[in-house]
Amino acid sequence: MSDDDIRRSVDAVWRIEGGRIVATLARVVGDVGFAEDLAQEAIAEALEKWPGAGVPRNAGAWLTAVAKRRAIDGWRRQERLDDRYQMIARDLTDVAEEEWEPVRDDVLKLVFVACHPVLKRDAQVALTLRVVGGLSTEELARLFLTTVPTIQQRIVRAKKTLSAARVPYEVPEPAQWPERLTGVLGVIYLIFTEGYSATSGDTWMRRDLAAEALRLGRVLSALVPSEPEVHGLVALMELQSSRFAARVGADGRPVLLADQDRRRWDRGQISRGLAILDQVDTLGRGRGPYALQAAIAACHARATSVDATDWAQIVILYEALEELTHNPVVTLNKVVAVSMAASADDALLLLDTEVDTKKLASSHLVPSVRGELLAQLGRTEEARSELRRAVELTANGDQRRVLEEKIAAL
Repeated sequence: MSDDDIRRSVDAVWRIEGGRIVATLARVVGDVGFAEDLAQEAIAEALEKWPGAGVPRNAGAWLTAVAKRRAIDGWRRQERLDDRYQMIARDLTDVAEEEWEPVRDDVLKLVFVACHPVLKRDAQVALTLRVVGGLSTEELARLFLTTVPTIQQRIVRAKKTLSAARVPYEVPEPAQWPERLTGVLGVIYLIFTEGYSATSGDTWMRRDLAAEALRLGRVLSALVPSEPEVHGLVALMELQSSRFAARVGADGRPVLLADQDRRRWDRGQISRGLAILDQVDTLGRGRGPYALQAAIAACHARATSVDATDWAQIVILYEALEELTHNPVVTLNKVVAVSMAASADDALLLLDTEVDTKKLASSHLVPSVRGELLAQLGRTEEARSELRRAVELTANGDQRRVLEEKIAAL
């Protein structure tokens, strides 16, 4: 295999198993930052050895074993091997009388630790997406609309802060969960978002990442059944996941919402999502941001076509979501809904007067939407110019091809 093939193999293993590898190591060494460093050292060793030896059959286990060996070597040099051997022995032995813990899932436990209150919110999200979601610093920079050095510094500081605060690798007592839930939910949501629409690479979606986020959400909802926003997030992920099969054509190309064969949507997931959204309303504490997004997804799920969609209701839901989040992407989505509920003229005016384009200056979203609206208004040359700008700003290969096809169609 060539070096490029090996690099792709390593990247694939990390994306699929990185979170579990770090979670396993964190359980052994008791330090999330140290665990992630060990995993990265194992990755470096794989890049050195796999070109000659080939990719192991169980690559994830190979990386975990190498990282554990490096930890043991480090402890030996620090003359603390005996104590650490005892920790590893406890980890590898299934002890029946082990004390009860509220969370047994190692990856979910890792999310709770990375979302410790000692970290600022942006650090919580960046660190968890790095160690759980396996996102590169380049992907994180695009996701957060910032620079790679900024993300690198954020992650390094987060790991140092956790280490300095001696944050243990354990889940807090249930009474402390509310202060962690906002961060945990935000992380799970962003992992799912990256899986649903990848910020970079050659694939339209990363279904493995979205599936892991949904799994974590389901586990969390069982742990805190009275929290409406947890259920709201799970409802949203169920409804959005129901479209996966229809979002890619037989030729592997992306299929946009207007062109999707809705018969391919997963009706089982839609039913689950709608039932969970009803459960949110039954709790009687109102809909938060995730439940509102789930309600928007439900409007699409119930409609038999784009034209049959209740766009007026979607506009209202986006307005409520906008009031809660003050997020420019939400306002931009409202613009698209207005174009469907009213007109492209109304939507373009809204885009130019209400969307904070400065915050989205490095994103392809604004020129993409503006290009679509200009095309609907017959302002072809302006539309082409905006769509070309969107092409320059997108880092995802499939997304770029979609935009180029739109330009060609004009």
